[in-house]
Amino acid sequence: MSHDDLSQHPQHPQHPQHPAFPDDFTTGPSRHVPQPGNAVLDDVDDRFVFDFRAYDDLEDGQRWSTWLSVEPLSRGPEPLPDWVVTSQGAIDTELGVLKTGKEADVHLVERADPRDPAGGVVMAAKRYRSPEHRTFHRSASYTEGRSMKRSRDERAIKRKSTFGRQVAAGEWAVSEWGALVRLWNLGLPVPYPVQIDGTEILMEWITVVDEDGAVQTAPRLAQTRPSPELLASYYEQLTDALATMVQNGIVHGDLSAYNILAAGERLVVIDLPQIVDLVGNLNGMTFLQRDCANICGWFRSRGLDVDEHALFAELMAHAF
Repeated sequence: MSHDDLSQHPQHPQHPQHPAFPDDFTTGPSRHVPQPGNAVLDDVDDRFVFDFRAYDDLEDGQRWSTWLSVEPLSRGPEPLPDWVVTSQGAIDTELGVLKTGKEADVHLVERADPRDPAGGVVMAAKRYRSPEHRTFHRSASYTEGRSMKRSRDERAIKRKSTFGRQVAAGEWAVSEWGALVRLWNLGLPVPYPVQIDGTEILMEWITVVDEDGAVQTAPRLAQTRPSPELLASYYEQLTDALATMVQNGIVHGDLSAYNILAAGERLVVIDLPQIVDLVGNLNGMTFLQRDCANICGWFRSRGLDVDEHALFAELMAHAF
C-alpha cells in the first residue's frame, strides 16, 4: 500500500481528531478528578475503588509489621486466633526485654494499626543470639538423628566457625518454630506461634491479671505455691500433655518447673528448641526419663506424692 493509499485509509486519518479535555485538566503530578456525582465515577466498578490512608513516619524502636513479609509457611497455623493482627499498616513497637538467656532473649513487642489501636496485641518475641555468642548447650546430643538440607551447613556447625554459629542460631529458631506449630496443632498447651522471621519467633504472650487488675507475664511454675487441689490439677494437666507428646514420638528434652508457665489454673509449656524424637534420637529415652525425674521431683517438693518411675512406665504404655 502506497503512502497516498494509506492517507485515504479510514483507520489512519491524515488529520486525526484529538479528544476534548476539560478546562481544569492538568498534566502535573495530580491528574484531573471529576467531581462527585459525575457519571465517570458512577460507572467505576467498586472492585477497583480503594481507600487510601497515609501513615506517620516510624519512631525509634518501631518497624512496619513483618506479617506480610514472610512466606505463608512462616505464619501461624490456621485458624488464626482473633487477636492476631494481619493489617499491612500495622506497626511493631518494642516494649522492652522480658527475659534474657544464654542462647536467646525474649522481648515484648506490640503490633497495632495506628488506625485501629484498640485492635493491637502485645506478643513475645524470642530472638536467638547473633553468631558471636555461643550456641545452644549440649546441642550435639539434642540434634542426634536430625538431618540438614545442606552438608556444608552441617560441617560448619561441627567446626563451630562463625558461619556455623550463624547457621546454628537459625536452626534452633526453626526447630522451636516447628515444635510450636506441631504441638499447637496437637492441641497441647503451648503459646500460639504467630510467625518466624530469620532468628526471631513471635508468639503469644502468656499473661495473668494481678490483684490490682494489671496484666503481668505468667510466672514460672517454680515460682508458684499452689494449693493442694491446684497442685494435683497441674500434675494431671502435665501428664496428659506428656502422654500426647510421646504418643506422637515427641520428647521435650529439657522439661522442668522453670520452663512451664502457670497461667492461673492452666499450665503452658515453653522453651522447645531442643525437642527430640523419642525413637529417632538415641538419647530419646534418657531425655524422657530426665523430664519425668525433674517434674516429679518438683511436685514432691510441694507435697504431692508422685513417682518418676511410675510416670515413665505410664508414658511408655502410651508410646508403644
